[in-house]
Amino acid sequence: MIDFNNGSLFKLSPCHPGDVAGEVAPLFVPEENLLAAFKGVRDFVAFTNKRLIAVNIQGMTGRKRDFTSLPYSKIQAFSVETAGTFDLDAELDLWFSGLGKVRLEFKGQVDVRWLSQLIASHVL
Repeated sequence: MIDFNNGSLFKLSPCHPGDVAGEVAPLFVPEENLLAAFKGVRDFVAFTNKRLIAVNIQGMTGRKRDFTSLPYSKIQAFSVETAGTFDLDAELDLWFSGLGKVRLEFKGQVDVRWLSQLIASHVL
């Protein structure tokens, strides 16, 4: 499983969902759709209409991958922090039952308010 306490794993930038669709689509259940994707150096996260899928690419060749599925239905609380003038990173904190806190850090122009609305529409 991914070490979500290591924030450096998840300094994410927006990417086109089609860039990761081939990797995560085989995991989808019926009527699940990919809504957004964000990439780090090697790892990435995909937001669907049902869950967050975090993909940790492992090993020298990158052929080994760990897929962590985080269903929105297990979120107990969440918090967003928008980017500021000097702190250019935005953050999304999610508290999952049985897992604890998951922090995703976004660099660049990321609409974390939209991500907050996505989460809220499934949690509230």
